[in-house]
Amino acid sequence: MNDDRRLTAGLAAVSQACDVARRVQRDLERVKGITKDDKSPVTVADFAVQAVVAMMLYESLGSRTLIVGEEHTQALRTADQKPVLDAVVEAVRRARPDASAGDVLRGIDLCDHDAAADAYWTLDPIDGTKGFLRGQQYAIALAHIERGEVALGVMGCPNLPADHDASLESADAHGCIYTARRGGGAWEQIGTQVEGSCRRIHAAAEAGIAGIRACESVEAAHSKHDDVERVVELAGGKDAARSARLDSQCKYAVVARGQADAYLRMPTKKGYVEKIWDHAAGMLIAQEAGAIVTDIAGAPLDFARGRTLERNRGIVCASAGVHRRLTDAIAELRIGAAV
Repeated sequence: MNDDRRLTAGLAAVSQACDVARRVQRDLERVKGITKDDKSPVTVADFAVQAVVAMMLYESLGSRTLIVGEEHTQALRTADQKPVLDAVVEAVRRARPDASAGDVLRGIDLCDHDAAADAYWTLDPIDGTKGFLRGQQYAIALAHIERGEVALGVMGCPNLPADHDASLESADAHGCIYTARRGGGAWEQIGTQVEGSCRRIHAAAEAGIAGIRACESVEAAHSKHDDVERVVELAGGKDAARSARLDSQCKYAVVARGQADAYLRMPTKKGYVEKIWDHAAGMLIAQEAGAIVTDIAGAPLDFARGRTLERNRGIVCASAGVHRRLTDAIAELRIGAAV
């Protein structure tokens, strides 16, 4: 099977999933009322997106399709979770009107591969839980991995504005989808419909005179903000305090399109291991745009170890002109040495 067919199928699946997720996000209060849980809307969106993407990939690419997904249906198969299941089915029916509860559960459980095969998909249905609940940035991240290397990536960013000068804090009405195929460059599609217009994107070659423009996670649990500031300042960033904070793999896209020079994710606790679905699609998109993506020690991300990046710690995604300066600064400051 060629990559063109896979990319077409992945793009269609993510486009449909963006519509489902956007509708759930716009309906947060009603979903909370149905499920009696303030965090349930993102749970509903997670399950609904995973079901839709899995069903579409299987229909397009065949029953031998393997998918590593983040969600499992055990939590939906209990009597007390029936309101959540009902809300998930309702969300899926916005894309697939005839879907039954059984269809939805089977779709979710299609994503049960253990990442042991030579080739498989990996999916993060809603990357950026807090951003989704705040009405801000989140991503639907889908990637195809072959023999331990990310071969293609599709990332839907339903709230990310196509205007690279626009604020990253508010939700855009149209959003963007990013696609990349190894060796084929990175592309930004304006809007989340399949027929949206596309343009090739490029990471910045070098930081500007104002210093390194960095972006990082909103949540302190995901990255040590003070460490990011120290690294950027040592590497020559005069405006470290202005680092943009946003949720999800959207940060890879922001670097890939030249809106930021670097995305840094500093280790926060000993023993934490990154998951492949949290980085595969975004990493490839950034790399194909010309950025360099490694862990904090400068080692390539290793996708040949199953469901986790067990040989890596932290993330440095940066334009070619500043990446070495950042990893050198991390080493000099001994960041991560005691974590």
